[in-house]
Amino acid sequence: MVLASSTTISFDDFIAGLPERSEYRYEFRNGEVLEMPKPRGQHSEVAGFSHDELALEIRRSQMPYFIPKECLIKLPDHTGY
Repeated sequence: MVLASSTTISFDDFIAGLPERSEYRYEFRNGEVLEMPKPRGQHSEVAGFSHDELALEIRRSQMPYFIPKECLIKLPDHTGY
């Protein structure tokens, strides 16, 4: 189910409404769902490079972290996003 609405929704409703597979990414900003194309071209190259560099530093520092391919990040309400 894709949520496309002019009304605001909660983060939990956003998560519940995400499709399992889609050619799009969805962002949740200020209670609204935004459909975004998947990164391609130079954006994808920069994201891949950033991932690799961060993963190498995590491994070098022997930190107990990993970077999932797909993830959701919920920011605190006071951030203004």
